[in-house]
Amino acid sequence: MSDEHEMPYAHPDSMAGLLQRGRGPGAVRALRDRRGAAAFVYDGIRRDWRWDGTDDRSLYLARLIRDGELSPAPVVGMLAGDGETCLRACEVLELLALAGSDEAREGLRAYVREGEHWVRVLESVAACWPLEWWEDLGDVARARIAAETEIPWGPEPWTRFGVETRSRPVVARPSPVGLGTAELLALLADARTENATKTDALRELNGREPSEGLIPLVPSLGTPDGRRSLPLVRRAVERLGALAVPAARGWVRDDCPWLARLGADVLADHPGPDAVAGLVDELAGQWTSRTWCGPDRTARRLARFGADAADALPYLRRFWQFTPHSYERTAYLEAWAAIGRDGLDSLDSLYTESLWDCEQTTRLLGVASAPSNAEVLGRIAVLRDDPMETTEVRAAARARLTAPVGRARVGSC
Repeated sequence: MSDEHEMPYAHPDSMAGLLQRGRGPGAVRALRDRRGAAAFVYDGIRRDWRWDGTDDRSLYLARLIRDGELSPAPVVGMLAGDGETCLRACEVLELLALAGSDEAREGLRAYVREGEHWVRVLESVAACWPLEWWEDLGDVARARIAAETEIPWGPEPWTRFGVETRSRPVVARPSPVGLGTAELLALLADARTENATKTDALRELNGREPSEGLIPLVPSLGTPDGRRSLPLVRRAVERLGALAVPAARGWVRDDCPWLARLGADVLADHPGPDAVAGLVDELAGQWTSRTWCGPDRTARRLARFGADAADALPYLRRFWQFTPHSYERTAYLEAWAAIGRDGLDSLDSLYTESLWDCEQTTRLLGVASAPSNAEVLGRIAVLRDDPMETTEVRAAARARLTAPVGRARVGSC
């Protein structure tokens, strides 16, 4: 949702407010009051209540339609809306089809034959569905693409259909896969190495144990205009953790803006004990100003202090309840658990409601740490067997259900 078109969110304890935010209790209440929830569920597809593009709602809404036994027909009708509404409806219908809805599947196939935004829909279903569900649409695609003003980008489904695409030319460059860490660092240090190859080297390094040898190279890993770092540099530095702190004290004084910002962030991510009060004040200020983007980072910094940051708990509780930016909720729960002075019953309740949350990362926390009672284990079994669920959550659910009795509390002391 764009800030310039901001919509007022309903109260966070109301069904509408819970569903707009993608929270677990909203899903539970909606299934208890299916008729009362239906309008809010469909509204969540018709209007984009996400705070930004990192938030997820498609799976959450698809589950509400399937489990609430609501008709997919209104969602099929939304395909006729503008491009963004069409794509939101498409994502929900794709999942419903995977869960066995013939109406959802045929609605999307019919749209490919006749709809305005058919190109984007066809590309989306080709990425999501089994080949046999869309391969027979090749004749339709070849006939319709001739009337389009732009050649599509590849590859699927166009190359399979023999349709010319505007695939970006692939420039051959050395692959860093198989190189040792020292060789990767040498590539990064060599001024003759192209930036694309350096990015590949950083990607490979980010899959390995962090290396202190990267630290002196960081100032040289910027774009030619000096305005920003190369892709993946920040991630590589974050993985170094406290090892980067001594160098960051110098970076923060550098005339290069991106390096100074990176240094400041490293130092802020590893504050000393005297920083707790300031960070609590920062979180309080973010709450007062209703700043929905960024408090997750403040929460992660506070989590490092454990119980010494207990004064942050009231704000973490409010952000968990009120934020429309669902992607950040995971950080609030992780910090809550790390600080750990709010009682195990409270954490158990949060972990349990997370099993119905819209965000994969939050559901993963619930799968790992919700208490082993009948309700929780039953819900985890549902997640394990749900064809709409992500691969990561299904795998975590299988692991939880086959593990010995008991659990570790994620992020707790």
